Amino acid sequence: MKKLLLIAFVFIGLAASAQDPQFSQYYQAPLYLNPGFTGITPQQRIVLNHRIQWPSLPQAFQTSAFSYDIFVNELRSGFGLLVTTDKMGSAGWRTTTASLLYSYKIKLTEKIVFSPGLSFGYGTNGLDRSKLRLGDGLEYDGISLDPDVNKLGRQSYFDFGSGFLLYSKSLWLGASFAHMNRPNLSVLNDVSRLGMKTAIHGGIRLDLSGGLSNRGRASYLTPSFIYRMQGNTFTQLDLGLNYHVDPISVGVWYRGKPFQKTVINSITQDALILYLGLYFKSLTIGYSYDFTISEMQTASGGAHEISIVYEFNSKPSNKSVKKKYKLIPCPTFNSKEGFWN
Repeated sequence: MKKLLLIAFVFIGLAASAQDPQFSQYYQAPLYLNPGFTGITPQQRIVLNHRIQWPSLPQAFQTSAFSYDIFVNELRSGFGLLVTTDKMGSAGWRTTTASLLYSYKIKLTEKIVFSPGLSFGYGTNGLDRSKLRLGDGLEYDGISLDPDVNKLGRQSYFDFGSGFLLYSKSLWLGASFAHMNRPNLSVLNDVSRLGMKTAIHGGIRLDLSGGLSNRGRASYLTPSFIYRMQGNTFTQLDLGLNYHVDPISVGVWYRGKPFQKTVINSITQDALILYLGLYFKSLTIGYSYDFTISEMQTASGGAHEISIVYEFNSKPSNKSVKKKYKLIPCPTFNSKEGFWN
C-alpha cells in the first residue's frame, strides 16, 4: 500500500506537470504568451505576475513569472528574459524555467508589422523529498526507510519555443509554439515528455472616444481571445472583453473547453473571470478573480491573480537611427500620451 501511494502521488504530479500553468491575464504576461511580443513597445518593460489557484484546497497551486524586455532600434530586434516558477502540492513539487527570448521586427507596410520570435529555456522539475510523509515515517521519526523514495529526484531540461505576431495600431493576431523539443520531465529516471503547446490569440481595439485629442479621456473596447492546445488531450478557449476609460479598465472573460464533453455530453465549463486594472503613465496594475463554474466550484475557491507592468524610457544613442527604424506599437489596453501617434 505504501508503494502504491508513492507511485500514485508521483503520477498525479507528472499528470499535472504535463500541462503548463496559465495566467487569466494572459495579455499582461506577454512574453509568457508569445516570444513575438519581445520588445514590442518602444520602451523597456518589466512585468511581474502572480497567481494563486484553488486557495480553498490544503495546498494551493502558485505560479509566478518575471520578465524584462527591450527593443534595440539599430537591430530592429527585441531581447528579453523570462523566469517562471510553479509550485503545487504539499511535497513542494516545483517547476522553474529561465528563458532568453528574441524577436525581429519586419515592417510590412506603414501600418502593419510582423514580429517572429524565439525562446531558449533551461528548467528544473521535481519535489522536495524531505516533505514526503509515508506510513513508516510515523514510526521512524518522520523518515521513511523505503528505498523507492530515493529514486525520486529532480529533472533538468532544455526548452525551445517560437511564435509570431502580426499587428497594426488597432488589430493583432499571433500564434506561439512552446516545448517544440518536448522536454523530458520524469523524476524517476524514466521518460515522461511534456507535450508541445500551441496558442492562437488575437484581438482588436475599438475607439469609443470619438477622436478626442491626447488631453481628453480616451475610452475604448478591447475584445480578444486565446485558444490553447497541448498534447493530444488538452484544449481551452478564453474569450472576453475589456472596457477602458483611462485610467481604469474593467473586463469580463469566459474560459471553457469547447471540444471536451462531460458525462452528460455538455460542454466542459471552467471559469468566469472578472478583471480590474489601473493604467498610469509608466505603471499598470491589474487584479482578476476566477469564479470556478466547473464541478469543482464548491471546493476550489477559484483563483486570484495580480499583474504589475512597468515601462521606462531607453535613451537611444543616435536619434536619426531611432527615427529611421521607429515602429508602430502593438495595441495594448492603455493609451499613453504620444504612444498611439
